[in-house]
Amino acid sequence: MLVPTDCIVSITEANQNFSKVARLVDERSQVVVMKNNKPKYLVIDLEQYEKEQAARKEFDRLADKILVERIQLFRKLAE
Repeated sequence: MLVPTDCIVSITEANQNFSKVARLVDERSQVVVMKNNKPKYLVIDLEQYEKEQAARKEFDRLADKILVERIQLFRKLAE
């Protein structure tokens, strides 16, 4: 996951200045919070999260549709 450096904050900074984290999320849609110099948490705009969940559901629906439509072909390939 590539994250711009201006969207990364330490857990200490997030603890001490959460309004900065919220402002960054408003500007950039997401912020990565580092713990022990490793990405640990993702703070994401709720609207963005809902869009991503809707896209994931649509992807799953389409994948299921393809599987049902092509099940015989998949079974033949598995032989």
